[in-house]
Amino acid sequence: MVFKRSDISDKKLIKLYKALLYPRLIEEKMLNLLRQGKITKWFSGIGQEAISAGVINALHSDEFVLPLIRNLGIFTGRNIHLQKLFSQFQGKMNGFTKGRDRSFHFGSIENSIVGMISHLGPQLAVADGIALFNVINNINKVTVVFSGDGGTSEGDFHEGLNLAAVWNLPVIFVVENNGYGLSTPSNEQFKCKSIADKGPGYGIESISIEGNNILEVYSTIKRYAEIIREEPRPILIEAKTFRMRGHEEASGTKYIPKQFFEDWKKKDPISNYEQFLLSEKLLNENDIKTFREDINLEINNAWDASEDEPQVIPNLQDELNDVYKTHKPEIIYPVSETKSEKRFINSITDALSMAMEKFPNLILMGQDIAEYGGAFKVTDGFLNKFGKARVRNTPLCESAILGAAMGYSIKGGKAVVEMQFADFVTSGFNQIVNNLAKLHYRWGQNVDVVVRMPTGGGVGAGPFHSQSNEAWFIHTPGLKIVYPSNPFDAKGLLLASIEDPNPVLFFEHKVLYRSMHDIIPDDYYTQEIGKARLVHEGNDITIVTYGMGVHWAEEAIRSLENISFDLIDLRTLLPWDKETVEKSVKKTGKCIILHEDCLTGGIGGEISAYVSEHCFEFLDAPVMREASLDTPVPFSIELEHQFLPKERFKNKLKKLLEY
Repeated sequence: MVFKRSDISDKKLIKLYKALLYPRLIEEKMLNLLRQGKITKWFSGIGQEAISAGVINALHSDEFVLPLIRNLGIFTGRNIHLQKLFSQFQGKMNGFTKGRDRSFHFGSIENSIVGMISHLGPQLAVADGIALFNVINNINKVTVVFSGDGGTSEGDFHEGLNLAAVWNLPVIFVVENNGYGLSTPSNEQFKCKSIADKGPGYGIESISIEGNNILEVYSTIKRYAEIIREEPRPILIEAKTFRMRGHEEASGTKYIPKQFFEDWKKKDPISNYEQFLLSEKLLNENDIKTFREDINLEINNAWDASEDEPQVIPNLQDELNDVYKTHKPEIIYPVSETKSEKRFINSITDALSMAMEKFPNLILMGQDIAEYGGAFKVTDGFLNKFGKARVRNTPLCESAILGAAMGYSIKGGKAVVEMQFADFVTSGFNQIVNNLAKLHYRWGQNVDVVVRMPTGGGVGAGPFHSQSNEAWFIHTPGLKIVYPSNPFDAKGLLLASIEDPNPVLFFEHKVLYRSMHDIIPDDYYTQEIGKARLVHEGNDITIVTYGMGVHWAEEAIRSLENISFDLIDLRTLLPWDKETVEKSVKKTGKCIILHEDCLTGGIGGEISAYVSEHCFEFLDAPVMREASLDTPVPFSIELEHQFLPKERFKNKLKKLLEY
């Protein structure tokens, strides 16, 4: 192995050696502890230390890095407190995730590190979002994100690189190619000769480097970082290496030919670099012994301190409270009495425009939202008003855009993402339910992102443009789900959602866009998320619904005489207003729930279960539900009319009255 020191100082050469030693010696300690049963799992990076150590030393201390499971050197290179790190490994309260997540599944904004999730690929888009914030705010910094060779097979790899290329984002994508994705060799992962061959297809400069040569890694990252800080663009760097142990310790290495270990042992990044430093007379054998003893002492002391910490004592309230970032909004009321008649869609446009004026770091992202104004023209004219930096057309890459929105938020921005149709969110499902929703609970970092979801049927658009898919997300703690039924609520709740520092899915029924209008305040105002609205007040039956269901229920009510109803518009589905529903049912004794979503698995089942459990002694009839058929949404208007619950609801309501 040839080491070229170039203009690297003696002091830096010694620092790089220590940067290699720290992760290796910690790993040796952890492997012993694993055998003793004091930690439960370990993903070894032995043999790959030069990549992390070289990368982290080539960056500014405030430049963000998004590491993976074999990048212990990133954390030690950023001087993460070892006791806290070891507490994390043991699932202690002092760890970065308070015992809620494992090993390196955490981040530290203080150290400019954003931790991974097990799905690996989504991190690339998060790096794009961090870099986007820097570009928009003229901050000359790079962002580095890691992938393994196996991860390059994921769609998120394609989306992350493509987005960075299209937007000229200063991201260095480092792929650690150790030859195997768990047990699957590279020739079963991709057909090209080298991972670096993938870059030109995206218009990205790509190179391969010797990942076990710390000076080559350090010099390469440093050179490209200096270039793209001034001339933003992405770079793909393949670092060729090998892991000397299994994917994780339990998996073993029987699937790898023994000769590979013999060959790569000769390329050990530490022993080779030691020999170089000895030959340069920058180290002697006594120095090596002293460094190792000092670092081992530091490791042992930190471990002993972390081991003495008590095990986690579960606190129910703490667990529930940490799902969301605490937010106690002050409801904002209009400052004047000026009002105008607005359609539902215009109230959405008003809210977005006012939010863009109030929050300079708010950006809008989505397919065709700039020059075209969006599929429904919600953002028509925004490009001229707010500029292309803040009103951003995106490629067809829902996962990358949602990940980028999260990364942008991590840096302190706000993002509103438009799904062209709510149906298309499936392509970004993982980012929402596993990344955005869980981040605050895992390590305390909030996600200030609103996802706008044009939803619902009634327009003959068929099974892929008409779904009501809010129930897919109601099961996911960490999200807030808002679904207004009228222009007044649409404006006030959208502004409240943008003010909220937590991820919000904001559903907008397409039929209501241009059919529903009302006289609403012209000023900026907000409404309380999580609070239902009592549309009508009565004594005979409680109707619980939301969105289009409110209008179907009102039509049904008008067809019945001498009956009084409590009609509750939930407005927010997560968290939903249990108090208002419970109070109403205890008064009326009868309850029916209506929603456009399919019956099975819809929120109606959850509300029915709650009412049955908490209001049983007050009920005079079974809790009833009506919803769409348990089929995909059909295209034919006649079939769709049968699919939707509007007419069936009228009959079910009469049945409940007669009970």
